Amino acid sequence: MANLSAATPQLQHFYISEEQSIYLLKADDARKHKAWIRLCKQQLLKLGYREIELVGKGAYGFVFAGVDAQHNAHVFKFSRMTLPQHIQDRLEEEAFMLSQVVHPNVPPMIKFERVGKQGILVMARAPGEDLDKLCLRKGALPVAMIMSIARQLANIVQYLHHGRPLVHGDIKPSNLVYDVDSQQLSLIDWGSAVFAQRDGQGNPVNGNVMDLLSSDQQHTNARMGDVYFIGEEQLNGALSSPRFDEQGVAATLYALASGQASRFGSKVIPATSIGLPIELARTLDGMLSDDPKTRNQAGDYFLKSMAHSHRLHLPELPRPPLKPDIPVWSLPRSKEVETVSYSSRKSFLKEHNSDDPIAKMDDLQLEKYYRNFMAGMGDTEKGFIAAVGRVGQYSIVGGLAIHWQESGVYIDSNLATYNRDEKAALVLAVNNMVTLARGIRRIGVFKACFFNARDTLHLERSDTSQPFKLSPDQQLPFEVGDVPSLEDKSRLHSYFEDGRDPDENLELPKAIMTELGWINQIHHTGCIIFEVLPHHMKIHSYLRLLNPRKQAAFRASLDRILSHVDKIQGKGVSGFMKLPYKNTRRFNHIDSKPEHFYPKNPKALPTKD
Repeated sequence: MANLSAATPQLQHFYISEEQSIYLLKADDARKHKAWIRLCKQQLLKLGYREIELVGKGAYGFVFAGVDAQHNAHVFKFSRMTLPQHIQDRLEEEAFMLSQVVHPNVPPMIKFERVGKQGILVMARAPGEDLDKLCLRKGALPVAMIMSIARQLANIVQYLHHGRPLVHGDIKPSNLVYDVDSQQLSLIDWGSAVFAQRDGQGNPVNGNVMDLLSSDQQHTNARMGDVYFIGEEQLNGALSSPRFDEQGVAATLYALASGQASRFGSKVIPATSIGLPIELARTLDGMLSDDPKTRNQAGDYFLKSMAHSHRLHLPELPRPPLKPDIPVWSLPRSKEVETVSYSSRKSFLKEHNSDDPIAKMDDLQLEKYYRNFMAGMGDTEKGFIAAVGRVGQYSIVGGLAIHWQESGVYIDSNLATYNRDEKAALVLAVNNMVTLARGIRRIGVFKACFFNARDTLHLERSDTSQPFKLSPDQQLPFEVGDVPSLEDKSRLHSYFEDGRDPDENLELPKAIMTELGWINQIHHTGCIIFEVLPHHMKIHSYLRLLNPRKQAAFRASLDRILSHVDKIQGKGVSGFMKLPYKNTRRFNHIDSKPEHFYPKNPKALPTKD
């Protein structure tokens, strides 16, 4: 798939989608992508598989699933053909590492083969759903499920420690598949797996002197796992150790129990504040500690204590519906939405980031997670960035502007979902984002807007000396809201209120700016973003008119904006967002959330039916 940041380095600061939506690709790139997926499916059909589906994609490859003639469910991992050969060869290394693991919680390797230059790894398919998707749907997972997952993770990690220790290197929710009915957990994706160079006590693991002399004990063999979940040692290039996986386990359990997308919120939202049993909560806080000795002691205790945890009685307790810290509206009609978020991430990060200690690392995970921008930031800031990304994974549209001041945190927002079923989980994600924002002490502004990639308009040109031309059928879509309230005349958060955004590097023509000034007088909310590459312009938008009487004027103004796109020159991004000012919320700063544990005697409380 096309990688926007690779093509235009100056845009990578602004664009924060984790994986480009197919609706944001150039028509030609989208066609190639669909054709490639079709080709993979055809190849698998020829091999006798049926029920073929694309089940995942990452920095290194794509994963398909299918069922063979004997009704066995398999998965097929293809490396991306656009990668350098030495990176494609890692798929064969992954096959070798997986072949070393024989454990009931690890779906086994079936075979590795090459079709021409294309490597394909075939494995058994794990039953169930990956925990990232499950958590996205349900929000924080129930305590009994967390304990079931914790027990099985402890068992896997202990198995990997024994004999010649092996490090998975990328334990995270999306690499864990859980079958809710059987409570079976499966650990998948062994692309970062290596043999450990050090044991849990920091000693070389090689059994004999000759092995020790022939191995490289100066340079780490560790691969880069997901930076939202790996620990400090792995992040900073320490020699590989089973402790890496303990860190992945702690980060995963913390994220699943708190409904977050990373480990980084744990200072402001500690594990002791999210309703876990007191022993597990304190153990996780220890494993996520800044002190290496505390981390190791807590890791040892975790592995030991999990052997007895099955004796706990953990019924699901009734929880009153969460109240959203900032409004989250439900839109009346359901609609297919592929949300993409843009944010002022660059200005938010750059004050923390005086140097870039890991820019030269040869790893695609850096590109994917923008680690080169996150280095040097505080954990809570990283957690906040991850939390904004989490909110953007729901079917939402709208935007928010967070103002940090001495007197507190002020949030203007307009967030709406098309999917009522996900509202409870979305409210938790929004509240986590607000809580982490309250834990940040700074003066400044962070803005993000969320739009439906399916509504993006695409204009293409073959010659940069020619202007972009609109086709006659292209219009900016908008929705019409309810009749305006009596607060209609209250001050609105204007497109122009904050002045020029430092993250924007595209100068829009005066004619468009003038028209934006006119449309600013009409009561509406939403965003318009122009993103210009040499041969491709994308116009992203989410617009909701809040005064139904003005539909004709609103449509005419939007059409006039589009009539001036042929005057846009240069390349870059320029975006405008309008939020109803009356929804401003003020919050006090906090250091961390108070303690909240699962009750010692749940039998004394009413349980959930």
